[in-house]
Amino acid sequence: MNTCQCCSGENDAIGQKESSSFCPQCHTEGVSVSTTTVEHLVMDLFRQEVTASQYRICMDPDCDVVYFGPHPKDLFTKDQIKVPIWFKREASPKYACYCSKVTEEEVMQAVAKLGTTSLKEIIEATGAMQNSHCIEQNPLGVCCHKILEEAIEKAN
Repeated sequence: MNTCQCCSGENDAIGQKESSSFCPQCHTEGVSVSTTTVEHLVMDLFRQEVTASQYRICMDPDCDVVYFGPHPKDLFTKDQIKVPIWFKREASPKYACYCSKVTEEEVMQAVAKLGTTSLKEIIEATGAMQNSHCIEQNPLGVCCHKILEEAIEKAN
C-alpha cells in the first residue's frame, strides 16, 4: 500500500541500479540519486561542490561514502551529510521516514503497541509520510514506504 503524495511515478528512474556505476571506495554497485537530493542533504559547506549532473548512493553499510558521481571529486562521505543514513552502520537515529522524522524504533514500538503490521495503521500511529518532500529529505530521494515496510517486518 502506498499512501504518499510523492510516489506518482515521476521519479521512476531514481533509485534504480546502474550496472556501470560502482562506489570508488568499496566497489559496491551504486543506486541512482537525483542531484537535487544530494544538494539538499550535503552540509552547506559542501553544497558548491555538488556539480555532477547525476549521483549514486553507496548502499554498503560499512562504507563511509554516501554519494558519488562520475569523477573522483564528486564524492561525499557520511561526515559531509546533514542526516544519518539509516542503512549505514552506526547511524543514529535510524529514520524510517525522513520527512516526518519518524525513526525505525518508533515504527517498531508502534507495531508492538498496536499489534498490527498494517502500513496504514503504522502511518496513522507514527505520523510518518505526512510531509512529502522525499526528493529533498530522503537520502535515496524516493518515498520512504519501503523503509517503513522493512521496519514493520523487522519488528515481527
